[in-house]
Amino acid sequence: MKHQAFFPHHRNKLFACYTGLETELVYRRGFNLPGFAAYPLLATPSDKLLLGDYYKQLIQLASELGVGCILDSVSWTANRDRAAALGITVEQLKQFNIEAIEFIAGIKRQNPDVPIVLSAQVGPRDDGYAPSHLMNVHQAFDYHSEQIAVCASTEVDLISAFTICYPEEAIGIVKAAKKYTMPVAVAFTLETDGRLPTGMSLQKAIAMVDAQTDSAVLYYLINCAHPSHFSHILDGGAWMQRLRGLVVNASCCSHQTLEQATELDEGNPAELGKQVAELHRSYPQLNILGGCCGTDMRHMRSIFEAVKARG
Repeated sequence: MKHQAFFPHHRNKLFACYTGLETELVYRRGFNLPGFAAYPLLATPSDKLLLGDYYKQLIQLASELGVGCILDSVSWTANRDRAAALGITVEQLKQFNIEAIEFIAGIKRQNPDVPIVLSAQVGPRDDGYAPSHLMNVHQAFDYHSEQIAVCASTEVDLISAFTICYPEEAIGIVKAAKKYTMPVAVAFTLETDGRLPTGMSLQKAIAMVDAQTDSAVLYYLINCAHPSHFSHILDGGAWMQRLRGLVVNASCCSHQTLEQATELDEGNPAELGKQVAELHRSYPQLNILGGCCGTDMRHMRSIFEAVKARG
């Protein structure tokens, strides 16, 4: 499998992962991002420079704190349905996906002294919190194969499926990644009760994906949820060895509340750092840590400084 030796080599090293870019751009920078899509910004030189600044801030933070970092491409919504709603053609979409990877690959080459993983972000077909249509595995495989095939033609290290809210879509993505010999990580989003938006438990979702894909997922994460939403489900059971990452929201509010909000809830960076650090202390296999909605580099720094302070 492509690049299969890369990530396990750094298995015990901390990695920083930041996926809060879109909320940062909308709420703090005043950008209008239809469909919450950041990849169209690649077409404008000044916006592309801004995106580059965020990647460079993450790399600088990782360098200062002695951790690695995962550079996630701005392709989370770069799939056919969401692109069509923006008037973007299939060919344009292909080029955007390629450019999103080439962009982070170029930044990686400029920073050879920091362990960097290039991640091709693949998001859900529908709303990541409340999908109106649930695909079966075959439908998910057919749908996501288009984007994954394009990403597999680049120098990306792995496919990262984020904000996935039901296992069938995850299974389809994993099978598509296997078809194109790409390592794949899956991040499920959780509601305030610690369950997937469909009501399924995280443990059951992971077991279902593993059972139908021969445990092909490189690792699982939780993303787009606050530690207070899911800390109670982390029980130290054997299933948790498959869970390697926490990419958390700044706010403890529900997804529904956040989607209706007109102002960004930044939460408390110091408190968030302590909460994530406590979970890492209890479960040290959680070596991929970072921020999602509402977070910025303050939250990222707080997380890793708290982790290191706890040893």
